[in-house]
Amino acid sequence: MDLERENHKLEKRLCRLTGQAIADYRMIEAGDRVMVCLSGGKDSYALLDILLKLRQRAPIDFELIAVNLDQKQPGFPAEVLPTYLAQLGVPFHIETQDTYRVVKKVIPEGKTLCSLCSRLRRGILYRVARELGCNKIALGHHRDDILQTLLLNMFFGAKLKGMPAKLVSDNGEFMVIRPLAYVAEPDLIRWAEVRQFPLIPCTLCGSQDNLQRQQVGQMLREWEKKHPGRLDNMLKALQSVVPSHLMDRELFPFETLQTTGQPTDDGDTVFDGEKAPANAASPAQGVPVSVRVHALRQPRPATGSACAAPPDPTQAQTQASTAS
Repeated sequence: MDLERENHKLEKRLCRLTGQAIADYRMIEAGDRVMVCLSGGKDSYALLDILLKLRQRAPIDFELIAVNLDQKQPGFPAEVLPTYLAQLGVPFHIETQDTYRVVKKVIPEGKTLCSLCSRLRRGILYRVARELGCNKIALGHHRDDILQTLLLNMFFGAKLKGMPAKLVSDNGEFMVIRPLAYVAEPDLIRWAEVRQFPLIPCTLCGSQDNLQRQQVGQMLREWEKKHPGRLDNMLKALQSVVPSHLMDRELFPFETLQTTGQPTDDGDTVFDGEKAPANAASPAQGVPVSVRVHALRQPRPATGSACAAPPDPTQAQTQASTAS
């Protein structure tokens, strides 16, 4: 019974977060024909599964059509997805293109295949969307994918650039949406187990162990394990950008910035102390008087020595908003 209750809570959380992302970014509207890209991995299975559930209770009418690109990788079980989708009763299309041979021929052994594979796949999917009359393309990227992309671009691309929840396709024809933008990967892993999706491992990108993305993903998982809620705070940061406190001259007119003699809401707070939560107790509360007196009598640091480290900002973090 406890397991059943937990699974029900998980389903509600997935539907709530996905529905919230769709509403926040107006991803799906009445009359849309949405092409759901299905790779055979846990994320795209979950995306289709959740969208089908949301469509049943949605106040608007929209269509879903599942599309899989069979890239002719060796060992790819071509019958798995058609069987699953037929049983599900959802319209689907399987596009067969031998991009595997092209990628293996062009990319040297040991090099990352993701970039070329992605470009080839993207062009094919745009064509298929056009042929099927779809105006939206739904991808299964989740919260952790978005944060990984942000850090990868910072570390290796020298850009403050992430993965948007909604954007216009490269060719300007389609709206690309990521309904799972608020969903944490651990929830998707668990949902795949609950639903027993017939997962198909990728023998291209997914088989490469030396990917920078995997290394960044491991780093994020360690952060979240040590400081629960950190990843949700990072995602919220992407939704609360202050251009005047970055350094991009294209986003903020630093060259023409002038003083006004008046305080501003977004002024410099670099010298301000860290603000404690409104309900936070005084640091001295609960501490014996003798300990406080002893602390006050500690000698000051010698001239030239390092100051005491500032408090860990993660101590002020709240639990993730996605927690039920």
